[in-house]
Amino acid sequence: MTGGVPSAIRIAPVVIIQSEMPRRSFRIGRSFTGFGLFAVRVIKKHEKIAEYKGPRVTPEEALRLERRGNRYLYEINPRVTIDGSPRSNIARYANHSCNPNTETYTYGGRVYVRALRRIKREEEITYDYGNDYLKYIIGRSRCQCKRCRRRRARKQREARAAKKRRAARLARTRRRTR
Repeated sequence: MTGGVPSAIRIAPVVIIQSEMPRRSFRIGRSFTGFGLFAVRVIKKHEKIAEYKGPRVTPEEALRLERRGNRYLYEINPRVTIDGSPRSNIARYANHSCNPNTETYTYGGRVYVRALRRIKREEEITYDYGNDYLKYIIGRSRCQCKRCRRRRARKQREARAAKKRRAARLARTRRRTR
């Protein structure tokens, strides 16, 4: 130091370590049907969201687990099924929708969930569980996705309107016959 002024300023180099796993693009939250996955930021089309994880089981073991009430079985092929029941499997919280915003795909024996379209912030992440699950587990009349709820509400409105029209028609015919 000369004359009260530092001759050289030493600055330590800043090292930014980027983690291998990007920050999660979703959170687990309360959904209309229980727990669900919700986007915490905008998710781009075709972006990988999560991996469906769990132990791989044989078809016989999968059948035994299904009979015991396991609802988190993902069949990769006729010989391999993933038991997604561990809570560390975050993808298990993605709910069913008949009009989904994501899809599942298999790559290298692993199952991933990716966006079919741009997903807005705070929008629920859903995918189609398939016809067998919908038919035998959920049941079409008990499906709680937005599309099915709207369809049932429309049918109920139409049924009420038809009943009202029938009642009005019957009242008119009774007045005429008197």
